[in-house]
This record gives sequence, C-alpha cells and structure tokens, in this order.
Amino acid sequence: MEKATVFFDIDGTLLDENKELPVSTKESIKQLQADGHDVAIATGRAPYFFKELREELQIDSYICFNGQYVVYKGEVIYQDTLNPTTFSRFERYATSVNHPLIFMSAEKYTANHAEHPYILESIHSLKLDLPSYNPNYYEQTNLHQALLFCKPTEEEQYRERFPDFKFVRWHPLSVDVLPANGSKALGISKFIAHAGIDLKDVYAFGDQLNDLEMLSYVEHGVAMGNAPQEVQAQARYITKHVNEDGIKHGLSLVGLL
Repeated sequence: MEKATVFFDIDGTLLDENKELPVSTKESIKQLQADGHDVAIATGRAPYFFKELREELQIDSYICFNGQYVVYKGEVIYQDTLNPTTFSRFERYATSVNHPLIFMSAEKYTANHAEHPYILESIHSLKLDLPSYNPNYYEQTNLHQALLFCKPTEEEQYRERFPDFKFVRWHPLSVDVLPANGSKALGISKFIAHAGIDLKDVYAFGDQLNDLEMLSYVEHGVAMGNAPQEVQAQARYITKHVNEDGIKHGLSLVGLL
C-alpha cells in the first residue's frame, strides 16, 4: 500500500466525550506509525492545548487554530492572522453588546472578561485551564483565532457586520472566529504542498462543523459516528461512535489497518 498521511481532529475524534484517549485509538495510531504512515493532527485548538497529547502519540506535525497555524515535523510552515484593524472594530462591537471574547496567539490565550459564565462553561467542557485576564492582548500581538461567546440566535449579526471573518460554532455558547478563507482544508493544502504529498494519499477523520471543508477536500474523508448529519454528508466514509472504537473501525474501513 502507498504511504498515507492521516489527519485526526481531537475533540470527539481522538478524544472521547470524557476528553480521554481510548486505548484502541492509541494502539491504532501506533500501528499506523509502525506501518510507515504519517500521522498528523488537525484541530481548532491552540498548540498549547494539546502538547501532552502530541507527546503521548509521538506526533510532531499538526494543523491548529482551524488551519491558521501549520507545523510540519516540528517546523512552522504556514500561519495566518486575524486582520488587526477589522478585529479592533469587532472587539468594540462585541463588547458593546456584552459578548465576551478570548484572544488566541501562538503563545497564549487571554480573555477580556474575568469570569463570564459562558466562558466558564465552554472552556470547562474542554477540560482546559481558564484564560488569564488581559482585555488589551489583541492590541499587543497577532491573533490566529478568537473565541466569541454568544448564543446561536445572536450569531448572525456578526456574519452580516464582519464578512472578513468566518464564524464556526463549536459549543452552544461559543464560536471560533477565523479569517474568512480560514479552514482545516486550507491548512492541509499548505501542508501537503510543502511535503510533496499527493491528495489521493490523504485521509482525514473529524466530527464537527469545523471539519466540513476538511472532510470534503481530502480524498478519503471519514466522519465519526457521533458527528451530526451535516458533517457525515461531507464524508466519503462514516465510522462508529468515538466511544465505540470509532478510530480503529474507521482505519480498518479505509484499509489502513
């Protein structure tokens, strides 16, 4: 078999609903690597949110911030940032309607509200530490991504006002804020161009709205059984639920195990 490059989302894909790595998933990743395939991560998370997972799985290539920051074998090969002028307008507007924000750079993340209940609930759902408080951080550095905290019914106003940004919901109370053309698919395209990889040898596993472009872009898109119908519709294959050895089953389904 040709050498494959396999991209895995994290939450709901590599990690189960308890944010734990199933034994069968870890064993499957090790087998992929032993068989000579390349394994990479494609996530909306910041790099400091999954350092331990990378170390546990011995993965040094990844796409994070939903495609805005791409690392190939430990080297940053592509990055994009939110336009500072537009973001300043965006921050002022969000603050005027009492919607808090988290600012995310490659080094750290901060919030403009110390302990807003939407931030607490959303970040705790990922089992991550809360951000530090620095309401001016967006003026001090380049941001690869931001998190906006609002209800689904409040989201459309941002799409209308800020067409330079893309808004992708990941939690009932929060959306990722990206450059308009940002996506995991874009990150993968930069990754494979740099590495000289043929698209026909690329596989991707995902389960959420930020995986839509990725699953339809790669030759072998695999949606998790726990993915919503909208996501499954973009994939070539559908595997079992993450809690039911979904990664192991999916890799067997596509012929990699």
